Amino acid sequence: GVRPGAVVGHSQGEIAAACVAGILSLEDAARVVALRSRAIGGVLAGLGGMVSVPLPAARVRELIAPWGEDRISVAAVNGPSSVVVSGEVAALEELLAVCERDGVRAKRIAVDYASHSAQVELLREELAGLLAPVSPREAEVPFLSTVTGDWVEGPELDGGYWFRNLRRTVELEDATRTLLDQGFGVFIESSPHPVLSVGVQETVEDAGREAAVLGSLRRGEGGLDRFWQSLGEAYVRGVSVDWDAVFAGTGAR
Repeated sequence: GVRPGAVVGHSQGEIAAACVAGILSLEDAARVVALRSRAIGGVLAGLGGMVSVPLPAARVRELIAPWGEDRISVAAVNGPSSVVVSGEVAALEELLAVCERDGVRAKRIAVDYASHSAQVELLREELAGLLAPVSPREAEVPFLSTVTGDWVEGPELDGGYWFRNLRRTVELEDATRTLLDQGFGVFIESSPHPVLSVGVQETVEDAGREAAVLGSLRRGEGGLDRFWQSLGEAYVRGVSVDWDAVFAGTGAR
């Protein structure tokens, strides 16, 4: 198979990226996903929420300042005008009302917990215990962290890292700019539906660069036909595809 030139993950997506990079075993990656999700469901469910705000991060930080970091914070910066905030239910309701008044098309995200907010502190001790057995290894594929903004060696992605990954802002826009600056020109979002591609494409355009931004599957199209179509899209944008593997056993030439 062809290895990616680098991997980047968004929030829980960093767990998958670490597995692809060879940093986490499949068992350790599953441990982080399952035990962390269970802890979130047991402690944070019902306490908070998340809202997408189509404004630049600096403007969003001004907008949420009246509530304070402990009530609403920036959860993710996905692109130049693609930001997600998280926090207390009541505070988010007030923020949505302000956005509606000002003609800002903010939208509630369908979750009942506040990842990447002060509420995650409630899980600090529990996650330290649950994730202590995680034993990361050296990266085999370059891994750019959306938590720190730096390339990682691998062993630093221990249980403590996976708490910070849930607590801190996801800096996808910065990671995308770093990759563009280092000559990366193809971004493939591996997911059930491309939700981050819009932010990545915005960042590419804002940086004045040429790059292909592609998905893998789409909502309602989770089969091989869709995946092959995405491979075709990548191929026409200059990505080398192993067609022999695609057509193996079909008799096609």
